[in-house]
Amino acid sequence: MDTSTVATKTRASAGRRTIRNLRWWILGWALAAGIINYMDRSAVSIAAPELIKTFGMTRTDIGLLGTVFSWTYAFAQLPAGWLVDKLGARRMYFLAIACWSIATALMAVGSRLWQFLSFRVLLGIAEAPNGPASAKLTADWFPRAERGQATAIWDSGSKWGPAIAPPILTAIMIAFGWQAIFVVLGLAGLVLAVAFFLFYRSPEAHQRISSEELDYIERERASQKLQAGRTSWFGLFRHRQIWGMMAGFFCVIWIWNIFIVFLPLYLQEARGASIAGSGWLAAIPYLGAAILGITGGWVMTRYSRRSGKSPLTAKRHVMSIAAVVAGVLICLIPFVDSLPLTIAVMTVALGFVATMQAAAWAMPGDVVQNAQVASVGAIQNFGGYFGGAFAPLLTGVIADATGSYTLSFVIGGIIAALAAVAYTVLVRRPIPGTNAPAGALNAGGER
Repeated sequence: MDTSTVATKTRASAGRRTIRNLRWWILGWALAAGIINYMDRSAVSIAAPELIKTFGMTRTDIGLLGTVFSWTYAFAQLPAGWLVDKLGARRMYFLAIACWSIATALMAVGSRLWQFLSFRVLLGIAEAPNGPASAKLTADWFPRAERGQATAIWDSGSKWGPAIAPPILTAIMIAFGWQAIFVVLGLAGLVLAVAFFLFYRSPEAHQRISSEELDYIERERASQKLQAGRTSWFGLFRHRQIWGMMAGFFCVIWIWNIFIVFLPLYLQEARGASIAGSGWLAAIPYLGAAILGITGGWVMTRYSRRSGKSPLTAKRHVMSIAAVVAGVLICLIPFVDSLPLTIAVMTVALGFVATMQAAAWAMPGDVVQNAQVASVGAIQNFGGYFGGAFAPLLTGVIADATGSYTLSFVIGGIIAALAAVAYTVLVRRPIPGTNAPAGALNAGGER
């Protein structure tokens, strides 16, 4: 242990009161960022009926707003992950949250499709660092065995956000107009950006961490130290693990994008819900997904510890089961007769999708060393959103052409199930030679 670390521990223990298990409290920042992030994304789906009525937009136009965001978000992932690894989570979180909040607020002044598309491009660029920064924060604060559960907690923000958004934003829209949705979200994001920058620190620099917890974090880092140096950023693309993670996450994001962009409209048009009623109904599947996603993270952690399998193997197994179950349930959604049963099936399906997302975001820490976790997470996210960007546009085109969402759900369910193939076949072990963690082989020889 070097003298700087000792000095940091002394400062942490001496002057200020420490917080027990601080690393779990630190997740609150990533969780809050995720909630605001996904409220911003889902705001268009809440405002969609008013945008259609006021500006004469079609469902294809609404889908295009989702697709343009996703394409921009996908390409921005590549530099975003690299920047997070270079600048750290604290600075990139601050810049990202502040910029995406401004982009969100600008939606309130739009009046033409090209303007809304431009603001969605800005939002996609600014939101790109969120996932990689959260993965970086997790890698800095948590040992590998705990990352599945930790990732599930911060990733649940992508469910809490859409769960909170419909009732709150619908009420704001009814009371103050659709523009107020984007103004309120923009202001909330700016407050979070400043608060995060003022209070977040890495473990070594945090004054509220106890000596015992810092010892634990550093001890786990040492025991899980990778066996060799890291691969260059471009060199990562030579490995099938990277392509498997990109393909698998595409399957996850495809169906996720359909729900994010079209769920309120689907409930209104296909299930007869009112605008106010759809706000509350749309919240239920995301609320269930948040809870089930966290449960899935807990299952990954327990399974890894009790089975003796490596964290990566445990995540792959859970991912595969979740993908198949989610795929079947999503295909069933348009064929369910009653509205309550439809909501129930959606809730369970999104819960398994949430488990898939948590497993996927925790995997980069199992295939590369900490210094490249954000880069690999961003590359995976690029693959997911580049391909998944087609989902909202295709869904809008199908809905305009057929007046139905049935085909979109069936296609989405099949694609979601295929994630099991990508992760099981291609992401079987850490990248060879550069990042195999000590103890990565389980008793059966599988990584």
